[in-house]
Amino acid sequence: MGIFWRDRPVFVTGATGLLGSWLVKHLIKSGAEVVCLIRDWVPQSELLRSPETHAIKYVRGDVCDQALIERVLGEYEIDTVFHLAAQTTVQVALRNPVSTFETNIGGTWALLEACRRSPKVRQIVVASSDKTYGEQNELPYTEDAPLLGVFPYDASKSCVDILVRSYAKTYELPVAVTRCGNFYGGGDLNWNRIVPGTIRSIIRGDNPVIRSDGKFIRDYFYIEDGALAYMTLAEKLAEDRALIGEAFNFSTETPLTVTEIAGMILNIMGSKLELEILNQVSKEIPAQYLSAAKAHRVLGWKPHYTMKEGLEKTVQWYRDFFNVAVKES
Repeated sequence: MGIFWRDRPVFVTGATGLLGSWLVKHLIKSGAEVVCLIRDWVPQSELLRSPETHAIKYVRGDVCDQALIERVLGEYEIDTVFHLAAQTTVQVALRNPVSTFETNIGGTWALLEACRRSPKVRQIVVASSDKTYGEQNELPYTEDAPLLGVFPYDASKSCVDILVRSYAKTYELPVAVTRCGNFYGGGDLNWNRIVPGTIRSIIRGDNPVIRSDGKFIRDYFYIEDGALAYMTLAEKLAEDRALIGEAFNFSTETPLTVTEIAGMILNIMGSKLELEILNQVSKEIPAQYLSAAKAHRVLGWKPHYTMKEGLEKTVQWYRDFFNVAVKES
């Protein structure tokens, strides 16, 4: 990363989430001055459990509060913004569509408008998702595919993309958008997700449970690769204004079924437990995975970890996490 991040004032929303935690850790290690917007204090988050915590400035508040964001951007003279704050769980979005739309869409326009009114901001990276594409006949998704999100979470991310493009093209706001698959890695405490849920079950000696029929195909993207991809995009955006308004897929381009990734985890952990397939999930797209050819070509980006390496690091994180929990109980 060179000296790009040294002493650079950086603002991160959604910093206690899985991606936010690892992104902030890498920013701190690279010498950035990081300011985080936090709505809820989550002591178990990877960010707040890390020794880097002492080097971070925290602001408590809601991402939909445009005035608050403008104050932060101005008072801390923010140069680079990473907008990660969102309601990220598909099933939660199905149950609570309005709050999902308010956070994901309203929070994005509040952030973009605050940045537009803050002249010191020079790079903005906004998190979208592979869900923005909705269900398509042609796979893998490329960045020129139409945005067809239908279900609440998917539709909210399609709207995020449209807002980014609007602010980029109308106001020349220096913003770009990321579209990634399903993040996994140490620090994800949402046990309904396949990777942490499977690992926890195996550690406890329980058969891992798969809520779907196990045939859903997804991209799985190791979280540290995700953090480094975001930083790479911000650096390239600083160099090349032609990237303003552009979207980039980031993926290891290794699509797997749910049963395949659960099987990999069983093998890595040396477990002979059996998968329990509930077949209870509806209103999800059967197959979603990404081409990262544009990121390779335009940004010179490539992942640092294979799927196996990422899962091995993730398994070790959870082994350590549960060992500490047992010792503290």
